[in-house]
Amino acid sequence: MRRIVFAIPGDIEARTGGYGYDRRVLAELARQGVAAVHLALPGGFPHPTAAEERAVAAAFDGELTADDVALIDGLAYGVLSETAIASIAAPIVALCHHPLCLEAGLAPERAAALRESERRALACAARVIATSAHTGETLIRDFGASERKLTIAPPGTDPAPRAVGSGGAPALLAVGSIIPRKAFHLLVEALSGLADLDWRLAIVGGAGHSPQTAVDLVKLIEAKGLGGRIALRGELSGEALDAAYHGADVFVSASLHEGYGMALAEALARGLPIVATTGGAAGDTIPDSAALKILPGEVGVLRDALRAIIADSALRARLAEASWRAGRALPRWEETARIIADVTRGLA
Repeated sequence: MRRIVFAIPGDIEARTGGYGYDRRVLAELARQGVAAVHLALPGGFPHPTAAEERAVAAAFDGELTADDVALIDGLAYGVLSETAIASIAAPIVALCHHPLCLEAGLAPERAAALRESERRALACAARVIATSAHTGETLIRDFGASERKLTIAPPGTDPAPRAVGSGGAPALLAVGSIIPRKAFHLLVEALSGLADLDWRLAIVGGAGHSPQTAVDLVKLIEAKGLGGRIALRGELSGEALDAAYHGADVFVSASLHEGYGMALAEALARGLPIVATTGGAAGDTIPDSAALKILPGEVGVLRDALRAIIADSALRARLAEASWRAGRALPRWEETARIIADVTRGLA
């Protein structure tokens, strides 16, 4: 079997869903005896400088041979030029977590440029892996990806103990990097109309990816007088993150778009009732029986759903039971890695 050279831009230890996926795939490939190495690319993607683009070419040239497979994270692959792609000696497998142009907050001209760049890049790949069926369908419909070349490798989820809750006022939990796409500001706006109810919200996620978004979120929380009820916990991992899920009563997400929604799957694995928007693949990741689902961007509807789940313990219990059942059936990481390994074997 060919060696897999997994090219990933930036800090692989970053606490985001995409980087978490990449870390676990590398670990599982090694556990399964598959030859796979991490090739670190510069961190400026998907908006690289000219120097970073040149560094990518040098990195591939120094690591890859024609006997390898280049598995390239879409955060970088979607903006590589056709010239850069053509210079890669090995067959290319593109890994797309979600299309780059669907990131919130982009200027229209930049979004259009990213769409065209990713369309051209995907046409050059020998195979394409998407992390959800929804993303795969989007790549075929809107980016001209070949259905014949496409494989779906959804994220795995580790077994986890069932959440026990806070034992008091409903503890709401939201997990995700503080970036425009996660729309935490809409969640705060919705909760600002529920001051008559007893609740607390913890937001777990790093602020480094969009510092201004984090600054604006802090200002909004204070402006709404919710500083005593909403806690920004920053990045958590390991036991601290497990404890946050374990002590929650409700998981909430106002995200505008998800390529899969790994935090949603983590909530299902712990049997949490969910209030979530259905942007991207999120609506498919969580079953209707486990969540109150709403369209993204609709603050009033989000507020109504939050009011219902905070005020009604029987509703929370019913959704939690369905969530726990669904969590038992989620895919595991060993299956994710096996799918990816099988794709690379097909290129041998």
